[in-house]
Amino acid sequence: MLAVLEGLGLSMLPDGFVPGYRWLAAPLADALTLPFAGDALLFEQGLLLPALPQASLSLLVGHYHGRPVQALALPQVPALPVQALGLRQSHGLIEDGLWLMAGRASQLLTFHRTQAFCGVCGSATDALPDEACRVCPTCDHRVWPRVSPAVMVLIRRGRELLLARSPQFKAGVYSALAGFVEPGETLEACAHREVYEEVGLRIGNLRWFGSQSWPFPHSLMLAFLADYVEGEIVPQPGEIEDAAWFTPEALPDLPSRGSIAYRLIQAALAELPAPR
Repeated sequence: MLAVLEGLGLSMLPDGFVPGYRWLAAPLADALTLPFAGDALLFEQGLLLPALPQASLSLLVGHYHGRPVQALALPQVPALPVQALGLRQSHGLIEDGLWLMAGRASQLLTFHRTQAFCGVCGSATDALPDEACRVCPTCDHRVWPRVSPAVMVLIRRGRELLLARSPQFKAGVYSALAGFVEPGETLEACAHREVYEEVGLRIGNLRWFGSQSWPFPHSLMLAFLADYVEGEIVPQPGEIEDAAWFTPEALPDLPSRGSIAYRLIQAALAELPAPR
């Protein structure tokens, strides 16, 4: 089933990977290891560090072609020549399947690091051994890994696409509009609201494209295509640095090929009519 979905262009965990979860008393010597210090993967001479006994947290996150895959959290970055790289920076340095598994591992480690204390009474929480859940021994409050849905919308107007850039983007890069879903809001309502808030436009013919887990730190990107209805571009101060209509012949720099934003833009470009 995973291979079929991958063939449709959706971002999935790699073929051959079976997600799992188990708290490990100590790192496994024979496992494929994903070592982290905070949010950064650890490398030495371009290769991921092997299993390290000083890991403060060891998790089995699944099996890849039958081999255990473990995520290790180290309390700090070991001495040089170890290199610590964020997931974004490490994309392309390791093969895509391993990077996707690292995204799952990162989200689970982030969960344990940020939910060590109960949000209700403040007591230290306990991790369940075989479920991604933390339990408060004082008030029995339970928490599971957080997933934050964010809607992405690419707007088409004739042969033009609306692309914008956030102040946080790499210099020169433009992408589709995006924003987080608010409590009580549907995905469709979020799409219309975010577009109007960020650029002042009204849209119609909203249609589903696909989704992608985006572990920065725990987002789920939900992508849509839409058609322009009315309005003039008014960038939202502090959120949108610039926004404009672009033709296929004059595109700006686009997001990385590993992102759903890139695939969304490429799919829209393929559907545009030829110039007259």
